[in-house]
Amino acid sequence: MSPSPMPSDPAILVSGRKPHDDEVDLFGVTHQGLVRKSNQDHYLVTMLHKTMRVHSTSLPNPEILEIPSQRLASVMMVADGVGGSRAGGEASRSALEAVASYVTQSMQCYFAADPQQAVAFTTALQEAADACHKSVLERGRQHPEFTGMATTLTLSIVTWPKLYILHVGDSRCYMLRQGELIQLTRDQTMAQYLVDTGALPADRIKRSPFANVLASAIGGTTQPEVGEHTMIEGDVLLLCSDGLTKHVSDDQIKARLMAMETSEQVSRALVQDALDGGGSDNVTVVVGRAVLKH
Repeated sequence: MSPSPMPSDPAILVSGRKPHDDEVDLFGVTHQGLVRKSNQDHYLVTMLHKTMRVHSTSLPNPEILEIPSQRLASVMMVADGVGGSRAGGEASRSALEAVASYVTQSMQCYFAADPQQAVAFTTALQEAADACHKSVLERGRQHPEFTGMATTLTLSIVTWPKLYILHVGDSRCYMLRQGELIQLTRDQTMAQYLVDTGALPADRIKRSPFANVLASAIGGTTQPEVGEHTMIEGDVLLLCSDGLTKHVSDDQIKARLMAMETSEQVSRALVQDALDGGGSDNVTVVVGRAVLKH
């Protein structure tokens, strides 16, 4: 499925103030499913902070110099491994560890106050994908039992009000905005490629034998895509592996997000929807939103 266009109403560009830490509601959950013998999905939900801690000084009252922990970014990641139970799980784990390490070491890129940082930031995300890809390949070389392992990777980083997305494969990132569900990523599958080139009607994509054949993956042929968007108050982000979208329609996802009470509640409800629909694959759901206290 191709990503939906973002709404073009100029009014939505008013992003509001940056949410405080206690106003950020994040949660992730993964499930093996009802058919698979193991879970090859992995996810990570974290916040990047800037701190100053005084180790040694001759000054009195050094605590006044310490900077309270300032959030630089909220980060959510989902990876869905392929290549056999052990290899797929190892690939998705290695991918998340590698990209998380790269992001942490590149914290200077995550200052949203300066618009000039946008180009450097997107470049850093492309480099993160490359570092992640090399890490998975190297892991496969060191351990023959993992040869051929690969994984999808969908990463969202919010440096309020900017949202950056790094995407490889067919896991997805959705946004619920003002009652509209928007798919922000494009499935990197052979079926989607055929639709994009006009060789396959869009309404036949789910029935295509190429629907689950990846055209891009970390550890395989990789074509990372980086997107940049602007967040506004009330936006909800959802990252998921295809174990959710195989069984839960966009309309059902939208209804769940519209009625959500908390990120944990809606994440667990969506996983249960996937299990109720057949649970033929591992399923992972990560949800994030800001709930401002006015």
